Amino acid sequence: MDAELEAVRELAALLPPGQARDVVECWDIGEQEAGLDLLTKALAEGGIPIDGDQRAQVAVTAEAWGVRESLTPALRRCRSRAGGAVRLIDDDVPLVPPTSTDLVIVPWIACALCPETLSRAHLIEPWGDLSYLAEHYVLSPARLFGPEDVWGAFTALRACSTASSR
Repeated sequence: MDAELEAVRELAALLPPGQARDVVECWDIGEQEAGLDLLTKALAEGGIPIDGDQRAQVAVTAEAWGVRESLTPALRRCRSRAGGAVRLIDDDVPLVPPTSTDLVIVPWIACALCPETLSRAHLIEPWGDLSYLAEHYVLSPARLFGPEDVWGAFTALRACSTASSR
């Protein structure tokens, strides 16, 4: 089972059985975007608290399927509970690295146990907005992951928490 499906099934298990079944069925028939939308809205509307790891798993899965921006408002409405080795950075304040004028680094997920941060690197569009999709994922200070490797970058971020729990 892949990381996305495992995360979705674990999160769906927090929902009432009928809603959980709907989320998993969406995933099983190839409607991942709809399943993520159902999951996020059901968590928010049901007042189901999620920890930092769970919130980040939803965000990473939504990023992988290209729906992070549309799901972020509902994800921010989800109740929080203590716990988790990572946390989403809510402010999304972009940082322009001094060595680059074409990429903007947006801090995204922070490790709760060490100073590492996972960021998204976006191009600046001609009209001044950031590109919709990330060009790279950056694990501080300078590990780059390709645009298709969001789960690899997230797994690398969580490696310190896995190592410290042994």
